[in-house]
Amino acid sequence: MIAGFPAGHGTVKPLVAGRSSDPCGSLRRFSRRVSMTVDAYEEIRRRTLDRIDSAGIDPEADPDGLRKLVSRAVEEYQQRAHLGDGRSLADPTSTIERLLRSVSTLGHLGGLLRRQDIEEIFIEGDRVTFLESSGRLAALETPTTESENRQVLERLLAPTDRRLDASTPIVQARILGGTARLTAIIPPVSDQLSATIRRYALRRQTLDSLVDLGSIDRVTANFLSFAMRASASIIVSGPPGAGKTSLLSALIAAVPTDHCIRSAEEVRELHVPVVHGAYYEARPPALDGSGEISLRDLVKMILAMRPDLIVVGEVRGSEAFELTRAVNAGCGMAATIHSNSATDALNALVNAALMAGENVPDKVVRSIFATSIDLVVHIDRHADPDGRIRRQTAEIRALVPSLHDDFSTEAIFERAFPGAPLQWTGALPPEGLRRKLERVLPEGLTIAGLLGGQEVVT
Repeated sequence: MIAGFPAGHGTVKPLVAGRSSDPCGSLRRFSRRVSMTVDAYEEIRRRTLDRIDSAGIDPEADPDGLRKLVSRAVEEYQQRAHLGDGRSLADPTSTIERLLRSVSTLGHLGGLLRRQDIEEIFIEGDRVTFLESSGRLAALETPTTESENRQVLERLLAPTDRRLDASTPIVQARILGGTARLTAIIPPVSDQLSATIRRYALRRQTLDSLVDLGSIDRVTANFLSFAMRASASIIVSGPPGAGKTSLLSALIAAVPTDHCIRSAEEVRELHVPVVHGAYYEARPPALDGSGEISLRDLVKMILAMRPDLIVVGEVRGSEAFELTRAVNAGCGMAATIHSNSATDALNALVNAALMAGENVPDKVVRSIFATSIDLVVHIDRHADPDGRIRRQTAEIRALVPSLHDDFSTEAIFERAFPGAPLQWTGALPPEGLRRKLERVLPEGLTIAGLLGGQEVVT
């Protein structure tokens, strides 16, 4: 398990994170040891697929019929090779087994997709690598072809309303019953098939579970829990793969059940049960360009539905401008954004809002966010000397009033260096957030006591 925030077969070769390993090189060396050429394998595979279609065989319902058909295709290839038409197979039996895996269900990726200890799978043409939850990067040494890998992705997309073809060369979709997200790109946008499958953490995340994982401590968890009860507006920032969605899920789980939570995402990743509210997912345009529902459209719609908390899974563009309307309306807000620090996150949020093209001056957008966002929680990831990846909250900063156009923040919690304890700096939140917190703190507990580690009895 990666320490801190959680993410959600075949022969593999480990690649220790942080060392100069080359997963692609290991695959190339393995491929040179294969006794048949890719062209020969692809020829047999295409013939097999054609025969499956012609015979109307369901690979899942008729495995015996499928095996007979595949065995016959390999035998016929061997016969042609012996007559001088191609190179014969050194191990026909292993080729049959490889073909059976390829043409049924999810092919060689099936084993990886069934493993619960894999966070991400990376596909670049015929190369497959994956990241285990322990932080180990490994390469799938069982050979695949680009055509096979693309076919598997098309099977994964089949139950969705998304497609991957020449007219739609870029796709993002929830797959595997909503337990994973696929991002794929094909030519002409890329030189070859390029895809990432990101698995979601199956365990429901709470602030308590993140304490158990070591990503935050008990004092920080208590502070964030009361902040969510007080309808504070919080931005979660960090680099890709740092665990922003896991923390956002935990924050949502801390919201009182009588609060209305409405969430908008490009591709849905949040699955926290809510008593009052709903989750919404954007929709790409149809082939004729119609029917698109953007993230900005969803945020606009949510504003008309009296939410207590608006959640945006990942802010990247013009939807950020609609958040200025949300916070002006008095709604609480929680969102994630990619950035390298808490202060960078605020600037990234402003830049995203300006993409809306509403001709609102930069300083006006900054002023709105500066007076409405309460906290920025920044998460980072780093590798230990042994290669183990740690995901931890690096700092929590509060926005404080300023007479200038730029943001002014103060650290409430911070680490002296990566891996050091997350400690209260001694600073109290600004007056606006203090008033919110005082309304929800139990009798006898002060804000200073909360931040200083006083035991919380709920």
